[in-house]
Amino acid sequence: MEIREATTDDIDSIRQVARDSLMESYSHALDESVIDESVEEWYGEELSGEFDREDAVYLVADDDGAVVAFSQSYLRGQEGTTGEINWLHVSPAARGEGLGARLLTRTEEILVDRGATRLTGKVLTVNKGGAEFYEGHGYEEGDTRKVDLGAESFNERTYLKFPGAEGEPRAPLDPRQIDDTTVYVAFDESDRGSVAPLYVAYLDENRAERYGYFCGHCESFEVSMDAMGRVVCNDCGNKRRPSRWDASYL
Repeated sequence: MEIREATTDDIDSIRQVARDSLMESYSHALDESVIDESVEEWYGEELSGEFDREDAVYLVADDDGAVVAFSQSYLRGQEGTTGEINWLHVSPAARGEGLGARLLTRTEEILVDRGATRLTGKVLTVNKGGAEFYEGHGYEEGDTRKVDLGAESFNERTYLKFPGAEGEPRAPLDPRQIDDTTVYVAFDESDRGSVAPLYVAYLDENRAERYGYFCGHCESFEVSMDAMGRVVCNDCGNKRRPSRWDASYL
């Protein structure tokens, strides 16, 4: 699974993922015609121009050439200090595997790298799963406003997160099996890699005993660290990028 920037070749897939995701999450509250009209309005022919906007961040999750999820975000406010996550859609068939958490983490990383000090997400209140998703990843409830969809009005709630804030809630861990051992991947704890993030993995759900790293590019646990703290995936070569604290590696 590769998380990468979207291109114009992905437009049809983005539109299909959006429709499938909206039907899964909102069909109990929205008519199918309203969902179809919304998808056409938001992800029609003009979408290609969105990818060139300096304030836009569009990411897709690419599973061997098939787009199965995407996020749509913007940098707002003075000097782009707010990272606004408009939509994060995961195809129903790809849900339940931690993909949403990975995509959210990568989206947050890019927004923060580009200057965001405040992150926001928006969910209609009828989508309880969406609300639980943001709350489970450290977001707090913000304002609620009315939005019109078709002939009806709905409440839309904003969720807020301030990256790096002390006491920030942690996201649920994603359990993976390695032979007879269960390893828990923390998609909210990562180091920047040369190709994709390197996520921290634990041997317990309390994050007390660390296992190592999980490569976000090839999904391998074969990630090693030498005595100097240099981290590399032995399967695909994805390397941990030096941070500003790692001047000796620059």
